[in-house]
Amino acid sequence: MCGRATYKLTWEEIVALYRLTLGPAPHNFRPRFNVCPTTTIDAIVAENGKRELIRARWGLIPGWWSKPIKELKLATFNARAETVAEKPFFRGAFKRKRCLIPISGYYEWQDTPGGKQPWYFTPRDGSPALTVAGLWDEWTDKETGKPLKSCTMIITEPNEFVAEVHDRMPVLLAEKDYDPWLRAEAGIELLKPAANDLLQKWPVSKRVNSSRADDDDPTLIEKIELVAA
Repeated sequence: MCGRATYKLTWEEIVALYRLTLGPAPHNFRPRFNVCPTTTIDAIVAENGKRELIRARWGLIPGWWSKPIKELKLATFNARAETVAEKPFFRGAFKRKRCLIPISGYYEWQDTPGGKQPWYFTPRDGSPALTVAGLWDEWTDKETGKPLKSCTMIITEPNEFVAEVHDRMPVLLAEKDYDPWLRAEAGIELLKPAANDLLQKWPVSKRVNSSRADDDDPTLIEKIELVAA
């Protein structure tokens, strides 16, 4: 799964990476080192043939959902590649509402005799972003009448490098795959593990285990030395 991420991109980097139209920054692009599900994140969508950035709740709410958010008990921040085209919560968005979700890196947890040890994954070549295949939708709160955009990250089996730590990883798209994915011209054939040499990883403090760890604390991604059991 992918349930915690970092985001250190600037508006100018987003524009260059995803070929958006440069204009005023749509919001304050402050670095975030502990991005959690249900918080608001950035996603890239293609509307009327034009790519644009939207702000979306991380945790998909299908447009057909008729109850309050608090009654949505399923964890919808990830969608499994193997079932995303069939699961009721995701299949509509899979057909019609694709997105790209930029992150700077993500955390994953390894089961060890001393408890769950977090590891940080980020691009090996120093690139500013990883691009996760995602889905989005817009839901309207019947009580308030307010629309809410939301999204999910698609996860798949790990490559050999990630499998040393965890049994799942996000689907990471290459630039050549952006258009086919956004236009829904490509299907589940894109939802494969990334190459083994794409990522680097290192262990980090267990402070990140808490969703209450400060979002603006850069020391969360600092490498630590593991103590031998």
